[in-house]
Amino acid sequence: MMQAVRLLALSGIIALTTVLGLRWYQDRPVPPEPLPTLTLAVLEGRAAFDPAAIEGPYLLNVWGSWCPYCQIEHPVLMALQAEGIAIYGIAFRDTAAAANASLDTHGDPYAGVMLDVDGISARALGVAGTPETLVVGADGQILTRWSGPISATVLRNRIYPALERGALRE
Repeated sequence: MMQAVRLLALSGIIALTTVLGLRWYQDRPVPPEPLPTLTLAVLEGRAAFDPAAIEGPYLLNVWGSWCPYCQIEHPVLMALQAEGIAIYGIAFRDTAAAANASLDTHGDPYAGVMLDVDGISARALGVAGTPETLVVGADGQILTRWSGPISATVLRNRIYPALERGALRE
């Protein structure tokens, strides 16, 4: 019995350490890095974009119509668009029909959206999964990134401050 209690306590300590360590990893500042060259396909019926031609700071959101966490995040992106924040999307390993259907159903928060059918651009960006949102400064540097759905805390602590830094870097 005593051994089971010790094992349970040790498991709890390991779980807590893992959660806190992951939290620290997500919250650490990221040094600016240049946006890599992206190889994207046009999503028929949607505005395309060229990252080199975008003026000012913006969000680059990697998403998929098949991704349940992307659907959770979608209302936040719609609210950010309503605030006037420029958001560009990359539909990761998706089909044009599925991506368009998702945007038609849930709304299109993107100033431009394109397809990364084979995942080459996502790999170049260092994206491991969806959703992932990058803040890109006016100078084309990735200022911060967030893996997972954007929450109010993430907006307040990561996204808004990075957008402000990105506007100052012009």
